[in-house]
Amino acid sequence: MATVQVQEDTVLDARGLLCPMPIVKTAKLMKGLSPGTIVKLLTTDRGSLADVPAWAATTGNELLATSEAAGELTFYLRKG
Repeated sequence: MATVQVQEDTVLDARGLLCPMPIVKTAKLMKGLSPGTIVKLLTTDRGSLADVPAWAATTGNELLATSEAAGELTFYLRKG
């Protein structure tokens, strides 16, 4: 995905957690948020590159942007 400036409403730090925990924690957080809320997800799990987009697509949430730097993955998700 292209580099996009996104302002998050909340940050979920899932660095150091392995599959499926980044998705489990993201799903739990998203359940309590209002539609349109933007979450910045930080993770080091390489499996998240496939898991997060697939999860977003199947749950009605929107993946806005993805980036990677120094072994850390950052995802911006909008609550659907």
